Amino acid sequence: MAADFALGIDLGGTKTEALLLDAQGAERWRCRVPTPAAQGYDAVLDQLAALVHEARAAVGGAACSVGIGGPGTVTAAGRLKNANTTCLNGRPLPADLGARLGQPVRYANDANCLALSEASDGAGAGAAVVFAVILGTGVGGGIAVHGRVLAGPNGLAGEWGHNPLPWADDASDGPPPPCYCGQRGCVEAWLSGPALAADHARRHGGAASALQIAEAAAAGDAAAADSLARWQHRLARALAGVINLLDPDVLVLGGGLSRLAATYDAVPRLWSHWVFSAGAGEPPRTRLLPAAHGDASGVRGAAWLGRQPPG
Repeated sequence: MAADFALGIDLGGTKTEALLLDAQGAERWRCRVPTPAAQGYDAVLDQLAALVHEARAAVGGAACSVGIGGPGTVTAAGRLKNANTTCLNGRPLPADLGARLGQPVRYANDANCLALSEASDGAGAGAAVVFAVILGTGVGGGIAVHGRVLAGPNGLAGEWGHNPLPWADDASDGPPPPCYCGQRGCVEAWLSGPALAADHARRHGGAASALQIAEAAAAGDAAAADSLARWQHRLARALAGVINLLDPDVLVLGGGLSRLAATYDAVPRLWSHWVFSAGAGEPPRTRLLPAAHGDASGVRGAAWLGRQPPG
């Protein structure tokens, strides 16, 4: 029998947010606390258990499924890997928390939770295939197929940010920048917020954040408009590669840079140049949309994740 409520936890490096939804998707309880990552794995585990107990108490002790969206992914052995919250790496977080709670705990990468949220009751609701993108301090991707997260045997499905930027050109783009993963020229190294700021500083000087560049471009600043146009051109190439490989019904953008309204008109106009056969007279039918649930989408996806059976 399904639990009465779905608890989602968005486990970030600096903050952890928990959200309790009822069966209709209405919010019943929410809490945000600093993540005690500096205190180590046990402190994080203690905090997660405490949040679950608080959520249960908020609805009179009713049963709650538990899903967690966080960094990295879970290996076949049930241990976390590739987490930038490094105290989690190599630890069996879902099993350890489940043992404390006496119930199963599901865990997925935060971009996968974004995809699940938007496929369930967001911008991609009803679509067969949703590819979700996080554009912020980092760049990530996740895939939902028929309302279920696609993880893959290596837990890497949707790891779009660590592929090379398609059709990169040293003459126009400049040399491929280094990525923290050890490679050069990754999509993340070109499209993250810090990457946009660094590209602007290199070409035009000054120090401005990605959102400040977008605001200046909207106000008519020519240098900012040039930097934003370059970023949109790269994003269009990167998403054209996704369309050519996956052909999703909907591409959903989340993260801080998803708020750049001009993206949703400019990028689909550009990507037709690289989408296979788009030049035959019919533009791609893929929709590019902002996350309907905004910053809350990831934690909502974690809640829905907890309600899904494994597999």
